[in-house]
Order: sequence, then C-alpha cells, then structure tokens
Amino acid sequence: MIAAFAVLGCLGLALWVTVGRDQGTNTASGHAAPTGSAAVPRVSVPTAPSSRAVTESSSAGPCRTAAACGFPTSADTGPRVHELAARSGNVEIRKNGEVVSGWNLDGSLDVYANDVTVIDSRIDSSTWWGVNLRPGYTGLRILHSQLIGTPGAGPDNGGEDYAVSNMGDGSVEVGWDDVSVFGDALSLGHGYIHDDYVHDLHPFVNRSGTYQHLDAIISDGDDTLGLRIEHNTLLNPVPVNQGPTSVIGLLPNTGPISDTRVVDNWIAGGAYAIYGGGTGATGVVVSGNVFSTQYWSGCGIYGPVAYWNSGGSGNRWSDNRFSSGSEVIPPAT
Repeated sequence: MIAAFAVLGCLGLALWVTVGRDQGTNTASGHAAPTGSAAVPRVSVPTAPSSRAVTESSSAGPCRTAAACGFPTSADTGPRVHELAARSGNVEIRKNGEVVSGWNLDGSLDVYANDVTVIDSRIDSSTWWGVNLRPGYTGLRILHSQLIGTPGAGPDNGGEDYAVSNMGDGSVEVGWDDVSVFGDALSLGHGYIHDDYVHDLHPFVNRSGTYQHLDAIISDGDDTLGLRIEHNTLLNPVPVNQGPTSVIGLLPNTGPISDTRVVDNWIAGGAYAIYGGGTGATGVVVSGNVFSTQYWSGCGIYGPVAYWNSGGSGNRWSDNRFSSGSEVIPPAT
C-alpha cells in the first residue's frame, strides 16, 4: 500500500488515506554497473546521521538567493559524469551491496537488498516512486544522482508520488541529489538527507479526485531512529489552490515525531514551510535555517511554521532567519 496525504481545512488537519499500489511491472534484478561508461569510485560518506556545522551564511544577515549563500543548486547536485548508460524498465535490486552507477534509467528502482548504493545516475520515473526501499532491508544510499518524474505519466492519475520512499525501518541516505516533479518527494521517517536540491514539485489531481498534497520532505512519525535534514535547498512553489502542504512535513500521522534535526537548510514555499510535529513531538531541533521569501512574504503561504511544540522535551528552535535577515519566531503554543 502507498500512503497519500490529505489535509482537512486550509490550515492542515493531517489524515492519512491509502490507495492501491500497482506492483506489476518490475522487470530485472541485480544488475552490475554498466560497461562502457566512465568508472566512478564508490565515495566514502557517512552512512549514519551525523551533526554538521551551521554555515555562517545561514545564521545571520540577509541572503538574496540560495546559490549566493552557499546552498545546493543544480550546479553542485546530480550526476558528476556526463556519459550515462541508457536503461529502461522498473528494476528490482535483490543483491546485497549492489552499486548502480552511471545509469540513465527510464523507469524506477525497487530495492529488496541491504547496503545498495545508487550513484552518479539519472532516474526518470513514471511509476509510484523513483527509488523504493522495501521492509526488512537497510543501508540504501542515493548519492550524486538526479531523480525526476514525468508529468502526466504516473499511476496516481498521471502523477508520481515519491522520489525516494522508505517502506520499512531501514536506514536511507540521500545526498547531493537533484530531485524534482514528485509529490512527497523524499518520504522517510529516519535517515540522513543532506546537500540536496529539491525543487519544481508538480501539482496533480490524484486518484481520489483532489490535488495531491505536496512536500519536499515528509515524515509521518512513529520512528525513534533519528532523521537528519542538513544543508539542503528545499523548494515548494506550488500555489495554494493546487495542493501544497509544506516544505518539511513532520506529521504525527502514525505516531509521535522524535529525534529529528532540521539544520542549515534553505527553505521556501508550502502552505506552511514547516509542520513542526505537534503536541507529542520530542527531540526536534530546528536551527540555523534560512526561510526564504522568494515565493511568499511569510516563506510559506500561511507562514513559516505550524504545530511547533515549544514545550516538548529536547525540542529547540534557534537561530532561524528569514532571507531578509530578520528572526523567525514560531507562534506560541
């Protein structure tokens, strides 16, 4: 089953509903890196969440653009190689430790294995996801890649729901990636999301007959293993009548939000830019972020943050600024 987010009322009362998932077109498994493409070494990067210093540009003073203030753009995300080998089909990966490198895949990856790395590749999906990690598996890394949907071609009434989906409890790292078009672009309750450029979310009317609600990153709670969202450019420019929800949605739909760090990001758009986890949230740190007014004067259509639990154990809101340089202060709870 795949989750689709709905909102009751313009200010966002969260509710999850489910729609059927079509499983029918996975075609191949366990491919090695393509021959004839440039050799790309497996990079050494953290496989577990780690803290990261907040950049000076994000902590004080005005920030005109993400690029000018040192945040990721298309210039420093996506594949680092120009020669990519063409592939097609919705591919199942079933070999532990598999490395998918240098692919230009017209399709998707469905991962039934541990410690799989996708690197220096482009995935153009017209199914539910770009890359999906199945329950019971862990260690997925998606690095230096481009994940893009095809508007009008997906199974959700023409849309594609997730660039990266984690269906279980396994760890996922998403780093230095260029992500666009999908609905809930990065959907994972825990993992390490860093140095990514998420942009151009594409509105579509889903199977329920309403606009799909759109988030750059979404976590629906009930996860104690830690989520790190650090040094990304996260954009949701979709207007209010076409289904925007948030840039970062910490939504306690299946359980409380806990142990989550949102640090040193450029954030713009959404109905609210951040949904902060609500009354049960604990251990949520939002620090050193730039809330850009490039789309709306409040960063989000209705403002920068909703449902921030200032009294939750370990929750901390600090050093967050609008792109003008003024302080972002969450509403009292």
